[in-house]
Amino acid sequence: MDIIVLKPGTKKDHIRKIEKKLKTFGLGANVVIKGTERTIIGVKGDTSVVLPEQEDSIRAMEGVEEVMRILKPFKLASREFKHANSTFSVRGNKIGGKKIQVIAGPCAVEGREIVLDIAKHVKRGGASFIRGGAFKPRTSPYSFQGMGEEGLRILKEAREKTGLPVVTELMDPRDMDVIQKYADIIQIGARNMQNFKLLLEVGLSKKPVVLKRGLCATIKEWLMAAEYIMSNGNEKVILCERGIRTFETATRNTLDLSAVPVLKSQTHLPVMVDPSHGVGYAHLVIPMAKAAVAAGADGLLVEVHTNPQEAFSDGEQSLPPVDFKRMMKELKPIAAAVGRTI
Repeated sequence: MDIIVLKPGTKKDHIRKIEKKLKTFGLGANVVIKGTERTIIGVKGDTSVVLPEQEDSIRAMEGVEEVMRILKPFKLASREFKHANSTFSVRGNKIGGKKIQVIAGPCAVEGREIVLDIAKHVKRGGASFIRGGAFKPRTSPYSFQGMGEEGLRILKEAREKTGLPVVTELMDPRDMDVIQKYADIIQIGARNMQNFKLLLEVGLSKKPVVLKRGLCATIKEWLMAAEYIMSNGNEKVILCERGIRTFETATRNTLDLSAVPVLKSQTHLPVMVDPSHGVGYAHLVIPMAKAAVAAGADGLLVEVHTNPQEAFSDGEQSLPPVDFKRMMKELKPIAAAVGRTI
């Protein structure tokens, strides 16, 4: 008993009674509205312990049309739960639709003038969102850690001047309030993919979440991380493939583009690709961005910097604006070939 499908026009009072009944079994409920008439309840908790007679008692309740089992451990994220692709809009930009959304900007917010200049360039190049880290997770504690709230204020100004919604990373649940104040989309980085407390925290948010794949995470583990977010009420999850750690040393990571069609078969959630972190070298970013679009990605996350040689972080993998503009131009026929636009 993982999904409860309700009859058209089921009243809220009937839904509350079903939720109350589920609680007596030690289970929770995630109510999902499907269109204007159909309502689906995703059952939260270990449903394997539910007895057949208990399941029948739910099936017999007023308003219940069907009770279903889902074989996948990631219930809410699975195609079994929702067959159609999930889409949602952020300031007019539809994610998961026909148009491939591109998030572009510096790895880190380094200062007002440089971020505003980069935002202007990526806007002209065709990006839909501006990205930048105000709180940076770095391998070394001595590396630049970000500008904090001052960096977020700079991103807000960039949005005001260009109209580009802001994507920025959340590292600590204690920063949730300040991130929500400025960000349009919250990013959870690879190193935090299995920070379950953090995932539950963004599950309480109404903001969309870009969930990056962990450095050594399997697709199943990645989808289970998405399930943590969704189980707490936030269904606006975007999966982002950013490369995994393998024995190969020619690139920074191994960009697993096979993950895109695999995910498309298993989940209804939008899928993005970050070729910048995936390869780690600017001259490889454009070819892999093209391959990502051909593979069926719903979006790209690309690092762009006006002076990569002087970037505080990830300069080696950042595209200068002229190359970003060229990439966007060269992606158009590939997108068209797979029935998309960019």
